[in-house]
Amino acid sequence: MTDEAPDADQVEEVPVDDVETEESADADEAEQVDIAARVAEYDDGLAAEVRELQSRVTHLESEVESRDERVEELEGKLKRKQADFQNYKKRTKKKQDQIRERATEDFVERVVSVRDNLVRALDQDEGADIRPGVESTLEEFDRILTSENVEIIHPEPGVEVDPQRHEVMMRVDSDQPEGTVADVFQPGYEMADKVIRAAQITVSDGE
Repeated sequence: MTDEAPDADQVEEVPVDDVETEESADADEAEQVDIAARVAEYDDGLAAEVRELQSRVTHLESEVESRDERVEELEGKLKRKQADFQNYKKRTKKKQDQIRERATEDFVERVVSVRDNLVRALDQDEGADIRPGVESTLEEFDRILTSENVEIIHPEPGVEVDPQRHEVMMRVDSDQPEGTVADVFQPGYEMADKVIRAAQITVSDGE
């Protein structure tokens, strides 16, 4: 049996437009695949960024919560310290008041004995010489003042005037150098280097 070549008229021809359409379809499909791959890659990247942001938000929320707890703890400590300080001030003031009261009581107890001596001196007969008794009482009183660290301010004539310890009453003619103490009108007192009462003095104008 002999194969016969098909006639030229019998060969089926494929239209050129159909070939171009198939190629275009293949290109569109490849482009769609590429786009889908890019979209998938973009979605994966976006999802990773979202996960990272969520992780950072969770971490920051944890830090904020931790800081809030720390602030609350510090505020509590501050309030307790303030309360302790107020209580300490109250206790200190109470102790100071008690010390002051005891010191005053002790001083009064010693002073009343001086008063008793003065009363006894006045109770003597009118003709009696009470000077020795008064002098003895004054000595006792001075001992009490010394024990309390009290010193008498009684400047000698001729010394320089000290504005911190002397109160000038007037200027007088005197044989003392000009501008110095002429005489003491009333002695002053100081306690632990603090002037309680300045000595009242007269100041010399010179001869």
